[in-house]
Amino acid sequence: MTRPALILHGGAGARRSRDYTAEIAHMREVVEAMRVRLEAGAPALDVAVETLVLLEDSGLYVAGRGASPNLAGEYELDASLMDGPSRRAGAVAAFQGYRNPIRAARAVMDHSPHVLLAGSGAARFAGEHGLEPIDDPEAWFTRAGQGEDNHPPGQGPGVGPALSHGTVGCCVLDIQGHLAAATSTGGVFGKLPGRVGDTPIPAAGVWATDRVAVSCTGQGEYFIRTAAAAQMDWRVEAGASIIEAGQAVIAGIGAMGGDGGLIALDALGHRADPFNSQGMKRAWLTPDGEVGVGVFGK
Repeated sequence: MTRPALILHGGAGARRSRDYTAEIAHMREVVEAMRVRLEAGAPALDVAVETLVLLEDSGLYVAGRGASPNLAGEYELDASLMDGPSRRAGAVAAFQGYRNPIRAARAVMDHSPHVLLAGSGAARFAGEHGLEPIDDPEAWFTRAGQGEDNHPPGQGPGVGPALSHGTVGCCVLDIQGHLAAATSTGGVFGKLPGRVGDTPIPAAGVWATDRVAVSCTGQGEYFIRTAAAAQMDWRVEAGASIIEAGQAVIAGIGAMGGDGGLIALDALGHRADPFNSQGMKRAWLTPDGEVGVGVFGK
């Protein structure tokens, strides 16, 4: 029997000028709750979904309830998950009208022959599978992350358009030795309607095999162009440690001009959480039972 492990993130947009007391306390609570589930034998995939539901519903992060509207005033959400043993995956993109896009992604995995559903098709599928609708978006969504690296495109620091980002995710190792990963985002104020980043794309924003589980956060266009999540697995398969692999992936994104970070677990419960942004909100459970939380420290 394997000792369980977990790592989650609340996005790589953290800035030193903000107070993250509420997020730190919440992330610790989530890890402690999932420790109980893992020690009771819950499967990694179930725990990954449960973790993201708690993060989405909190309204503290740029995902789920924490989403902001796009340029058309609509709330479009993305999510994905992947099961390591089977490499099954499910995802939704430009998802509107329902709570918990990660539950919709799980439904796509379990109840369809597809990996990714988008737009009105994803919404219709969610309704057919009993997901909870959002009756009043303006009352439900909190527009979390103001003051972070989630400014509207074209309004970022420096010259040229900015690429907004804000995400939650987790990687899980259960007592059976199985890995799973999940990622969810609500986008940020001012994104172009229909914009889809790395979050709902397996290999870019999420990945899980029998070697490694990965969830990414940052400027999604760069993570798509580098197949960042799957690249972690390929590097580990080639002999790199999970820490070496993570550092190389983020260094490559930085060399292209992008920023962000990722979290990862390997089959022994070793974790990696590299980032090149000011900070990345994250918390973890080690195989030895240690619970930790960080925002800025490497």
